[in-house]
Amino acid sequence: MAVSMRDLDPAFHGAGQKAGLEIWRIENFLPVIVPQSSHGKFFMGDSYVILKTTASKSGALRHDIHYWLGKDTSQDEAGTAAIKTVELDAALGGRAVQYREVQGHETAKFLSYFKPCIIPQEGGIASGFKHAEAEEHTTRLFVCKGKHVVHVKEVSFARSSLNHDDIFILDTKSKIFQFNGSNSSIQERAKALEVVQYIKDTYHDGKCDIASIEDGKLMADADTGEFWALFGGFAPLPKKTANDEDKNFDSHSTKLLRVEKEKAEPVEADSLTRELLETNKCYLLDCGLELFVWMGRNTSLDERRSASGAAEELLRGPDRSKSHMIRVIEGFETVMFKSKFDSWPQTVDVAVSEDGRGKVAALLKRQGVNVKGLLKADPVKEEPQPYIDCTGNLLVWRVNGQEKILLPASDQSKIYSGDCYIFQYSYPGEDKEEHLIGTWFGKQSVEEERASAISLASKMVESLKFLPAQARIYEGNEPIQFYSIFQSLIVLKGGLSDGYKKYVAEKEVPDETYQEDGVALFRVQGSGPDNMQAIQVEAVASSLNSSYCYILHSGSTVFTWSGSLATTDDQELVERQLDLIKPNLQSKPQKENTESEQFWDLLGGKAEYPSQKIVRDAESDPRLFSCIVSNENLKVVEIYNFTQDDLMTEDMFILDCHTDIFVWVGQEVNSKDKMHALTIGEKFLERDFLMEKLSHEAPIYIVMEGSEPPFFTRFFTWDSAKSKMHGNSFQRKLTIVKHGRAPTVDKPKRRTPVSYGGRSSVPEKSQRSRSMSFSPDRVRVRGRSPAFTALAATFESANARNLSTPPPMVRKSQLYPKSVTPDSSKLASKSSAIAELTASFEKTNNIPRSPKVSAGPPKPKPETNNKDTFMSSKMESLTIEEDVKEGEAEDEGVPIYPYERLKTTSTDPVAEIDVTKREIYLSSEEFREHLGMAKDAFYKLPKWKQNKLKMAVQLF
Repeated sequence: MAVSMRDLDPAFHGAGQKAGLEIWRIENFLPVIVPQSSHGKFFMGDSYVILKTTASKSGALRHDIHYWLGKDTSQDEAGTAAIKTVELDAALGGRAVQYREVQGHETAKFLSYFKPCIIPQEGGIASGFKHAEAEEHTTRLFVCKGKHVVHVKEVSFARSSLNHDDIFILDTKSKIFQFNGSNSSIQERAKALEVVQYIKDTYHDGKCDIASIEDGKLMADADTGEFWALFGGFAPLPKKTANDEDKNFDSHSTKLLRVEKEKAEPVEADSLTRELLETNKCYLLDCGLELFVWMGRNTSLDERRSASGAAEELLRGPDRSKSHMIRVIEGFETVMFKSKFDSWPQTVDVAVSEDGRGKVAALLKRQGVNVKGLLKADPVKEEPQPYIDCTGNLLVWRVNGQEKILLPASDQSKIYSGDCYIFQYSYPGEDKEEHLIGTWFGKQSVEEERASAISLASKMVESLKFLPAQARIYEGNEPIQFYSIFQSLIVLKGGLSDGYKKYVAEKEVPDETYQEDGVALFRVQGSGPDNMQAIQVEAVASSLNSSYCYILHSGSTVFTWSGSLATTDDQELVERQLDLIKPNLQSKPQKENTESEQFWDLLGGKAEYPSQKIVRDAESDPRLFSCIVSNENLKVVEIYNFTQDDLMTEDMFILDCHTDIFVWVGQEVNSKDKMHALTIGEKFLERDFLMEKLSHEAPIYIVMEGSEPPFFTRFFTWDSAKSKMHGNSFQRKLTIVKHGRAPTVDKPKRRTPVSYGGRSSVPEKSQRSRSMSFSPDRVRVRGRSPAFTALAATFESANARNLSTPPPMVRKSQLYPKSVTPDSSKLASKSSAIAELTASFEKTNNIPRSPKVSAGPPKPKPETNNKDTFMSSKMESLTIEEDVKEGEAEDEGVPIYPYERLKTTSTDPVAEIDVTKREIYLSSEEFREHLGMAKDAFYKLPKWKQNKLKMAVQLF
């Protein structure tokens, strides 16, 4: 579309350059900017143009243009608004969606800009009206309709205006009454209270009484008596009579019309397909309640104006007062428009460029106008954050048939691709212990065990009164919360479950289950010690990737391979994962393009492999949907510009972030429907309402009202007091309106975390025994010290093991920005107590060996009863800070041994030492002699460099 300066109204110069709302009123056929202080104030005799600019996460600006027509506006003004909307779209590059809004029948998207409502005022600029001046308060009656957004309309102050189906607000000088029709829903009543609050603040300066009147309630109530007295006394209400506004358009057949020479001619076709739309023409798609104007990319501005005029003419017909006109540009059609067609291709090749937007920007720049917002902004790069406290307690079960088997601490970070797992993570919340219960399905796991995992996890959630958040996760689609909880994860091929073994036997396929002494290749990935994974891949050269590091082993032969695009951080992750996969074995480092023949032989020879990093879909701007399930059919309604107040306790909502979805379940939802929350999430992914190519295996979270985790509440300006209120939506809102805010709830003392299958006695501020650091400058030292092992042994027995995991360091500032540093005095007293205990242990020679991580299958008893006790309360009540600062000496209280007895090839090795830290038992002199530096300097080196130096002197 050609753009020239004559097409651009000066009032639109610089429009749409930043996120927000801009409004123009049509005055003498020209747009005049409305000051921000007057946004939301509309006059019935005027026409307006409204531009909503939204900045997406990608950095691009998206525009929606609306033109609003007051019921008393002139036809000329309405026509000017329609044409100016087309011009504004041209100024923005011809990509905006345009909406026609008629007073009383506005779209939900338009009303969402002016929450809670708009109440148009009498008057107008061009029709000889004078804007209503502030005068003595007059009693007015309004009718409110809508569950998510509210249409407010003033009606005559008479009993005949009332009915049983709607909600009415009577605004008097000293009191505002809300009359709730007996057939109205709780959600509608709650939304109407937001209008009451708006009227109170706008017309009463926040100073007046509020009363709620229930339809059919006896006269004994003083407010009810006062309300009916204003209508001349109580009398039965008449039944509501149907009018044009109540007519249903569902039966209207969809018609496609081509606009030729300002006339709309029907297009004859057996079915509606995308191929019917030609790029050099404009079309009307008449769906009854919606009338779409489709404008081809190669149409002129005059042709688009003509198409809009033809649509306006169509809407002047009978019974079209409620119809919405929506104008879309080729290549930027809305999901609603596409859904009207029998077939619409996933991608349409449209010659779309920055051409139109760039030309307009260049023209405006010559006039000295800032055009920054007209061109695409650079995407905002954000490091993903887990938004969950990672100092909690983790339990992991492997699903075996219809039962679940608890994994010991040493094995809970190793999972098999042929198995299904259930995990329970308990962590400190705002005022109580929070829980996340999830399922993880390996790519090779069988359907029966997936169903069993969901059933077992659901029973766990139900036993905890539906309080925990739930997660359903598939291998390959793990969210950052999952990785951050496990911190160090190894995903192995094959499986240990009966279901996997049965599948392998029945299908006669090779059993790929990981063998410690076999050939295995691992891709190492992650962002740091707090989020690292080793994924077993096919042991062939084509599995390599230049952007990653790998571990390859065959029996006792171990190679590490560094791709040419891998970083030093990646190499450090390899060293850390090597400690877990093949501890105590010296590896042979390989760099890309300098590999040995033995390396390639293990992989079956050289082959081509990729070099680009595996990139996952980015999280998109969140969108909220209300869910309605009828006859097992899911219907959704989008909530635009959502806030926490849109989450109604009687309903279920879906928050769609593209990479994962959240199903929010209100407290007042019945238990039966709560059990179907996961099914609703799966149906949402299956239906893909936004046509965004949602993966059926995207993570699904189920979030219960009152226990919302921080990785959900981050999408809102969250007030936890609101989510902890009791009663239905209306009762809660009435309390807020009458008191001005949500009542504060006395925070209970932190409850001790309850683990499914047994009660634990973890003290306040308990942490699982992970290497946690509260300072970014502290580094993790791998493995347990002998003193720690001895101390732990006194609390540990064969039947009561510590079920926490000791993976790498987590930087508190990265993982949970809101976390508070513990009181240093408490830490000091705790440390001194531990020091006294460890000193007494070291006087004896009975220091047990640090437990090794075994790749073999664990053999715990299957758990069939949730009352089985599987955790030692003494061990769980113990919190030990095991971190060592960079440069901090580690040999305080540690016995000293000669180098000849500590090296791996010693003929007289020392027993009962931590074999991952042989160097700490050296004297300072021998340490410097063999490692070439002081201990302080050594521990400032990256872990992988430390290991390399230790290998060279046979201490690793």
